[in-house]
Order: sequence, then C-alpha cells, then structure tokens
Amino acid sequence: MIIYQIDRPKNSKEFLKELGVDNGGVEIIAKKMDTLFFKIKNLKTPAANILKQEALSVGAELAVPAGVIICKEKEVDALLITTYSKLRILVKKCLVQPFELKELGLKLKEFIELKSFPLQIMGVINANSDSFYSGSRFQEENAIKKIYEMIEDGADIIDIGGVSSRPGSEGVSVEEELYRVASICDMIKRERLFEKVKFSIDSYTPEVIEYALKSGFAIVNDITGAKSDRVIELARDFEAKLCIMHMQGNPKDMQQNPTYTNVVDEVDRFFASQIQKCETLGLRQDNIILDVGIGFGKSLEHNLELLKSHSHFRHFGCELLIGASRKSMINKISPSPVEERLAGTLAIHLKAFKNGANIIRCHDVKEHLQAFRVWERI
Repeated sequence: MIIYQIDRPKNSKEFLKELGVDNGGVEIIAKKMDTLFFKIKNLKTPAANILKQEALSVGAELAVPAGVIICKEKEVDALLITTYSKLRILVKKCLVQPFELKELGLKLKEFIELKSFPLQIMGVINANSDSFYSGSRFQEENAIKKIYEMIEDGADIIDIGGVSSRPGSEGVSVEEELYRVASICDMIKRERLFEKVKFSIDSYTPEVIEYALKSGFAIVNDITGAKSDRVIELARDFEAKLCIMHMQGNPKDMQQNPTYTNVVDEVDRFFASQIQKCETLGLRQDNIILDVGIGFGKSLEHNLELLKSHSHFRHFGCELLIGASRKSMINKISPSPVEERLAGTLAIHLKAFKNGANIIRCHDVKEHLQAFRVWERI
C-alpha cells in the first residue's frame, strides 16, 4: 500500500471521474471535497452561539472568540468553516433562526450556486505617452503592430485607452482623447479585427465610447464605475459588456491617504448599488463585469485584503476582472522598477484567478498565457 498527500483538486468532479467513481458518487463526494471559509463580522453573540451549535450539528465549525458563550461582548467576528454539502443544510437551519441568522442564511445561499466563467487574457494598449509603464505606450502604426502581435500571442481581449489613469494623472479634453484612439478604432473596423479578438475601450467619455462601439468594440472598461448614465445606455444599446471598476476619489488624488472602515464591504456595497443602477437603465446583469480596482484609491493593505477576499465578489454572478499588472503594490512588497515586475504581476494574477477572477488584464500576454496554461495543467 502507498499513501501520499496531494493538493486539493482544482476540478473535484473530473478528479473523481478519473478515479473511476460512479456518476452518482461523483455528485455526492465532490460537494464534500471543497472546504469553504467565511469570515463573519459583527455577528450578534446570541446568533454566534446558535450558529456554533448548528454548524457542529452538520459537521461544520464556527471559530469564535473566548467569552462568546456568556455573551461577554454584544457582537463578535467569527470564521465559518464548511463544505458545499454542509452549507446547504446549514443555510436551511439559519433561515428559521432569530438574531439576524435568517439574513445570514440568505447571504450564504448566494455562494451555493456560483457561476463559473472561462479564463480570458486581456492585453493592454495605451494610445498615450504618459502611462506609468512605457512598455504599454503605442501610437497609431505602433499600436496597430502591437494589436496583431497580441492576437498572435493568444489574447482573448485587447483593451485600448487614450488617457492615463496612473496616480496623479489628469484627464484630457474629449477631442484629444478621441484623436488618440480614432485611427486605431478605424483600423480595427476596416480590417474587421473584432472577428479575431474582442476589443475593449478603456474610457468613461461617452463620445469616445460610442465611436469605439461603432467600430466593433464589445466591452466598455469604465474606471469610474458606471458613474455616467449615458455610458450605461451606450453599453445597453450596443449590447456590449460594461466593466464597473471601484475607485475611491479620482486618478489625480486617489492615492492621497485612501481610507476605509472595511474595504471589502465598501467595495461590495458599491458594486451592489451600481449593478442595480445598470439594471434600472436596462443593462442586463450578465453583461456586467466587476473590477475591485487594485491601486485605485487603495493602500497596499487594502489591495492585499481585496485579493485575499476576491472570491467573495463571485456572489454577484458577474465576471470578475483583475488588473494589477506591474503596479506599485509589487514595488512596496519587493522593491523593483516597473520594468522588473512581471514575476510579481504573475503571482498576483494567479492568486486572483484562484480566487475567482476570470479576466486578467495585463501588459504581457504571451507570458501570462504560458503561466496560466501551466497552472491549469498542474
């Protein structure tokens, strides 16, 4: 007999099928293989005591601070440790309990049936001269050459923008932004490159967005998070996807002491509000992409917390985009110039992918595709 420990299988069902488990057993056992962790903040102590017992009754666990049993504090933070199959039972138990446990049960229920989306690599082309990474700056003929290169490298999406959003940057006029991207849009339309790859317009300016959508672009990447009704209406009318990014402040001042009480909760509430706004204006939820906005009005600790909790945002049922390519958070962890941050970028993006991100926005398409192919094969 030989026994050895293995990593948790990425695809539990496929692993069990390869093992020869019958179909009925695959469904049952797979639900027991994935351990889930839920951090619950500000849980009323009576609710914590009830949830502790209910969790134990189904074979799950709730980690709570000492003193909960005598209600030493009015509220506590707790960690729920469970599996999908146990969570289903626990949710039913919570729904008939007092002390806001019904509300908790409804929130947990959202995580039971999560959508999965295919991995997509999004290449970045900046049609301006002041983006923080010079390797992403391309204008007219050079931009066109880079687009063909990214298509050859295997990009699924190419994101094109004409205005830098690096910390401290300022916007430009509508006319200038349109001038920078118009010739690229024209070429994409003329060569029908949108049949080879999806194009995204990195803009929050309605006039620029409309020009791009008329040129065959399929995605609007809005760093202001759907602040403009007109941007939402354009995405709706052209049946394009809209990426809603969270940003505290604006590019000029966003990194001047960003402050949150709870960054995950505040980003979550922002997404909920903007999704509702989009749906009210007629944009379907399945055409919404969410981006937590790494580096946009966040400190290093805020960025790390969002990455560690990234899987939380899957409960919206939307595709999740991550864009940390060569950003300064890498330098804060391991000092390095922007040209030497590819390794750190891959580390962040692989972790985000593991935690639910499926659209990876990056400067280095070929290297990312190689890394993700190896990751998925392992």
